[in-house]
Amino acid sequence: MLTRVRTQFIGRRTQLANSIRGYAAEFGFTAPKGLSRLQQLLIDIRADATVPELAMELVEALATELARVDDQIAALDKKLMQLHRGNEMSRRLAAIPGVGPIGATLLSIKVVDARGFKSARNFAAWLGLTPKNHSTAGKNRLGVITRAGDEMLRSVVVAVATAVIGDLRRGGSRMWPWLKSLIARKPPKLVAVALANKMARIAWKLMISGERYRPIGNAVPMPTPI
Repeated sequence: MLTRVRTQFIGRRTQLANSIRGYAAEFGFTAPKGLSRLQQLLIDIRADATVPELAMELVEALATELARVDDQIAALDKKLMQLHRGNEMSRRLAAIPGVGPIGATLLSIKVVDARGFKSARNFAAWLGLTPKNHSTAGKNRLGVITRAGDEMLRSVVVAVATAVIGDLRRGGSRMWPWLKSLIARKPPKLVAVALANKMARIAWKLMISGERYRPIGNAVPMPTPI
């Protein structure tokens, strides 16, 4: 229930942000992607006396609603953090690079018994992160996934993978050799899917083994899943 409501609010926040950007673009205002950039966009619009009064009222209404939704998400995240602190499995999963408390809590809530999956691949398939088979020499195409399984968890894991890759592209200190090679050869979206699949398998291993994620050396490589 808690996770579903959070997902709905996040979707609503995205809609509101896109609406604000759309109205702003009509009057020549643009901003880089990211919610953090919206506040400066709103400041720029409010400072421009040429923006019609009605348009300003619409933008302000959207901004007010966006702030309300942000508060709702923050309240839900606070509840999730409370669950995280009281959940031993969630605390272990949060140690996986990039996962963090929220992603770990969602995994621990949604996956009641990881032993119900025969393998890491089966778990990744449940999340909808296994590649489709295509007729080209019987090979899998990286990044083309089934989209079956649990949509909420899949979106969370892919978002986490995307954030990790973004950090690495910006010169983050942690870099796994296999991931570095993949980033150099493939588009970001395809790399994110591959990394999400790997992270899902690692999460499954930690859930069934009771082990903790242990970094090895400075590169912090991901362990090979069972």
